[in-house]
Amino acid sequence: MYKKIGILTGGGDAPGLNAVIRAAVRTAIGEFEMRCIGIEDSFEGILGETQLRKLTTKTVSGILPRGGTILGTRNKGSFCKIVDGKMIIPDMPIDEALVNLKQNKIEALVVIGGEGTLAIAEQFHRRGFPVVGVPKTIDNDLSATELTFGFRTAIDIATEALDRLHTTAASHDRVMVLEVMGRNSGWIALECGLAGSADVILIPEIPFSFDSIIKKVYEREKRGSLFTNIVVAEGALEVGHSEMYLDQKQMRLGGIGDYIRKEVEKVTGKESRCVVLGHLQRGGSPNAFDRMLGTNFGACAVRALVSGERGKMVALKSGRVETVPLADAIANIKSVNPGGQLVRTARDIGISFAAPDEEEH
Repeated sequence: MYKKIGILTGGGDAPGLNAVIRAAVRTAIGEFEMRCIGIEDSFEGILGETQLRKLTTKTVSGILPRGGTILGTRNKGSFCKIVDGKMIIPDMPIDEALVNLKQNKIEALVVIGGEGTLAIAEQFHRRGFPVVGVPKTIDNDLSATELTFGFRTAIDIATEALDRLHTTAASHDRVMVLEVMGRNSGWIALECGLAGSADVILIPEIPFSFDSIIKKVYEREKRGSLFTNIVVAEGALEVGHSEMYLDQKQMRLGGIGDYIRKEVEKVTGKESRCVVLGHLQRGGSPNAFDRMLGTNFGACAVRALVSGERGKMVALKSGRVETVPLADAIANIKSVNPGGQLVRTARDIGISFAAPDEEEH
């Protein structure tokens, strides 16, 4: 039985992080009489001059509905580099981190994050340090779990935004473009587009052509619908082009929404507007589902450590929380299946993905 464990959050913030922290602390202290140490600012908190804080049931009281993370987070560590526009995560200074963990009598880690954070957690496992990961990303792109907490809240926020854009688009006969997050996966765009009655959904997994977008706009006009709502994932690809970046050096995807707006307005002459939802999808209180999922994940992560599991990640499988090897969790990104049920359903109800061969579907 461990006497003291460390808890850290890494990568971009997401609704539900505090729910995981709270559940892990309450389980560790209440069920197993362990002490908990919060490591601030992701792995940075155990490098150099450590940044640690004692976590108790009192310190986590009231944080369940809070957005963000009380421990702070980083998505670009001091040991990470960007080379040729790609994030490189080299072996972090594990020796230094292990010395600091030992000096502070931290015997195991609960690491909450996405594939980058969990890849670093796997490095600790390879060095023999006990670690259990918790999957976190609003993008829902970790392949070893059916859902990640934060995703459902992001969908709710994006869907509400699309609902609001729908009314103003209809009132002014405009083309409205909503750009959402998701990096190189189209889950947010696809699910909010379905839930929010989009007319066109553009995702990285199905490269689009402008001819198909314009065709959809004109088809709607012929049927008497003088407005069009387009949802585009930030990593969506035009046929023959690469993804667009606001900042290539920092790998900040973005700009595709306004690019589409300009081109559609230029070709059709229709007044067009673009809204970039951005970090609104990450901020604020988690919805009920993400509070529940985060709580389940946090409690199960501690139980996994206590039962002797190492180098694992908790995951949702068929409605149950199980553990899977960290190596499997970070091996692949979960992408939208272009022939999957959600895409078929969208096409069945008349939503276009603006693929060059769209007329064949």
